[in-house]
Amino acid sequence: MAVFGAIITLFGAIFLFLGSLGLVRMPDLYNRMQAGTKATTLGSILFLTGLAISQTEFINIKKTVILVLFIVFTNPISSHALARASHFAGIPLTKESAVDKLAEDKIEDLDK
Repeated sequence: MAVFGAIITLFGAIFLFLGSLGLVRMPDLYNRMQAGTKATTLGSILFLTGLAISQTEFINIKKTVILVLFIVFTNPISSHALARASHFAGIPLTKESAVDKLAEDKIEDLDK
């Protein structure tokens, strides 16, 4: 079980690395936030799951499950709130962005 846990932990570390690479490579705040959130959510879950598998004490598994649930619920919600606040603050999208649904919704609300 220790080897299987180590492999899952390695996959989690790889996703965390790819998330940090996405923060450097993406062109604007919104793309960076998406890359960072998705990769770090999955990477953290895999990393903690691998640690739980390699641990033999039951109490550590309970704590790990609580941490994973906390990450699953809070990471996407906080990212959404930050992206929405950034959009309302006027931080521009990159020129390569094809769709801005939030701006379209604002225009529709003004037309009503």
